[in-house]
Formats: sequence, structure tokens, C-alpha cells
Amino acid sequence: MEDHNDKTDSTTPKVTGIGGIFFFSDNLQDTKDWYTKNLGIEINEWGSSSFESRNINKPDEINSLQWCPFKKGDEYFSPSKKEFMINYRVQNLEELVKQLKENGVTILDSIATYDYGKFIHIMDTDGNKIELWEPVDN
Repeated sequence: MEDHNDKTDSTTPKVTGIGGIFFFSDNLQDTKDWYTKNLGIEINEWGSSSFESRNINKPDEINSLQWCPFKKGDEYFSPSKKEFMINYRVQNLEELVKQLKENGVTILDSIATYDYGKFIHIMDTDGNKIELWEPVDN
């Protein structure tokens, strides 16, 4: 009998969590100030806040979720016309992209690699731009 509490297979291309929540603001500084004053969200030098959590399958691993308002109309959300964008943490990004292409999903760019992980952007059927991120800790 398979134990579903064992570590998940890290080779299966899939979403493993949410890596970030991004949204437009009409007045960026007022929005940041409001969230800091009223909800205690501290904004870092990149204009975002990082919420840390532990990976249940690897308790020594610390994961983070990025929260960040963007100036309304910021091109980073393009071509989406929506007011928000979600970043999903994924594992095995290369294989996931192959599956997405086979399924006819709109891929907006190529995989970009940085010190902190790999990224690619896709569109869903409702016109939402989605950021997929494979952190270096995977």
C-alpha cells in the first residue's frame, strides 16, 4: 500500500504551491503604506514582502511567498489586461512546459534562469498571465 505522506516525487511536472501574488495599484506608495500601517506587512527594498513557511516534506527547507503591488498598467503583466498575476511554484519546469505546449497552452516567453530559480510565463483561458517558478531549492 502506498503511503501518501511520503515525500512527493520531485520529477513529476506540476505546481507545488503559490510563490507570489502580484496586483495593480492606482497609488503604489499609498497602497504599500496602508498595508504596512493596517496589516503590518513590511515592504522590502524591492517593494514586496516575503512570507516564509516550512516545507512539510522537508522541515529544514524554508519556502517564501512574494507579495507585491505594482503600479497600475505595469508592462510586467502584459499581455494580460487583468489586475493581478499569480506566481506558482513548480517542479520539473522543463517537462511541465513540454506538457503545456502539447496541451496548446499559450507560452509567452522562454525559460529564464537566475540564481534563485527558473521562470516562464503562460496565459490561461481567461486571459490571466501566470508566472511559473522552479526555485533552486527544488
